[in-house]
Amino acid sequence: MAGMGTRLRPHTLTIPKPLIPVAGIPIVHRLVADIAQVCNERIKEIAFIVHPDFGKDIENTLINLAQTLGAKGAIYYQKEALGTAHAIHCASESLKGNTIVAFADTLFIANFTLDTSKDAVIWVQKVKDPSAFGVVKTDADERITDFVEKPKEFVSDLAIIGIYYFKQGEVLQEELQYLLDNDIHVNGEYQLTTALENMKKKGTAFYTGKIDEWLDCGNKDAVVHTNSRLLAKYGSSLDPDVTIINSQIIEPCCVQKGVTISNSIIGPEVTIGANSSIENSVISHSLIQNNATLSHVNCIKSMIGNNAHIQHTPIDYNIGDFTCIKK
Repeated sequence: MAGMGTRLRPHTLTIPKPLIPVAGIPIVHRLVADIAQVCNERIKEIAFIVHPDFGKDIENTLINLAQTLGAKGAIYYQKEALGTAHAIHCASESLKGNTIVAFADTLFIANFTLDTSKDAVIWVQKVKDPSAFGVVKTDADERITDFVEKPKEFVSDLAIIGIYYFKQGEVLQEELQYLLDNDIHVNGEYQLTTALENMKKKGTAFYTGKIDEWLDCGNKDAVVHTNSRLLAKYGSSLDPDVTIINSQIIEPCCVQKGVTISNSIIGPEVTIGANSSIENSVISHSLIQNNATLSHVNCIKSMIGNNAHIQHTPIDYNIGDFTCIKK
């Protein structure tokens, strides 16, 4: 999670992307909890690879997150964006034994238990346009035969979602070290898929792991969609400390502590962060963060950040028969 989240600006100008709440819970918190749920043994350590500019407060938040799962938390720094293999190598001290690697801008919905008897598992999902992803080819036993990065011609529609299991983290660490020592890179970046291909050639058996749904959190539209899907899957969450005046809540919605809603229609699939105030508004399929103030707002599929203030002037319409107004 060392990237600066440029595709999600302006939201990531004040908070790292993995800490942006979706359906009321920060992305990385959900990811860690989801991974813990599919593991069949206790997680001993969670290593977070961050940028040094994130600061000690955020690092302490991550350490506390690990501790809530009974695990030790560790912080590693990636100071330059030199690729996925380089990022994981920054945490080489933690690559020991059963290891899961996850990129913190992806979530998933799944119902299975990880098979730790396999050498390695790579989670995949079928996509319509595989040219934008790293994909894998498999044989009849779902064993991976090839890794292909952003294929220009169709070879497979099984996209790698960014979550990997390795029975021996030390083997992965050795291959990552080999790439760096021999300066093996692609366009200036050390790629994880290069290390995986080398491991496969040396006998590591990679298998695919299937999920029910892949929820990307890479940009604004993806985050808003993920918020909607999580609310649709897990239902509403309405804090008792919410003031609702002459308003309608169309579930599912997540409304957090200290929110005031008046003369408004909210939902479906809307998250409203703590201590926000909404009046005279109609909002659906949107994500609003903490301490926001909205007045006379009509929005859909929107993402509104912390401490944002939006106030529109009401419009006085006098509309005749068969009139249509669009924006």
